[in-house]
Amino acid sequence: MRGFEPAARLLQDRIRTVGESRGFAVSRLLTHWAEVVGPEIAAQTRPVKIGYSKGGFGATLTLLTQGASAPMVQMQLPQIRDKVNACYGYNAISRVVLTQTAPTGFAEGQAQFVPAPKAAAVPPSPEIRAAAQASADGLHDPDLRTALETLAQNVLTRSAQRAAQKKG
Repeated sequence: MRGFEPAARLLQDRIRTVGESRGFAVSRLLTHWAEVVGPEIAAQTRPVKIGYSKGGFGATLTLLTQGASAPMVQMQLPQIRDKVNACYGYNAISRVVLTQTAPTGFAEGQAQFVPAPKAAAVPPSPEIRAAAQASADGLHDPDLRTALETLAQNVLTRSAQRAAQKKG
């Protein structure tokens, strides 16, 4: 038994193996696509493979997109190439090619590397606010006081949630 481990560490080798079979030396390009190119472009595209030429410099990145959004993505290819090369740290990609298909096609059944939507923040209760303000009473610096109150609210809210889970 290895005890508790983050899921990312357990899947890291498998993701790397699958990514390398399609030419992705940096798996971050697959797992953090929205962060690399931005949420607008990531909603319309997905990286499919990276092909390396024989003896040539630079690789070709193939992106999957729907036919309707292809002209808009085509105009942004230089920016996409620059953002991907920034992810690699050097000019690894020399060309970006689009592959157009319907929402269901040869990419069907692939894992979606889309981050889960963030839950809406619930305002803390008045008791928690009062306790947080009491913990920062002696401070004269308003920025430090605000930061400490926010920290105290987060800690107290999380503690209250854990206590509620144990009871229920």
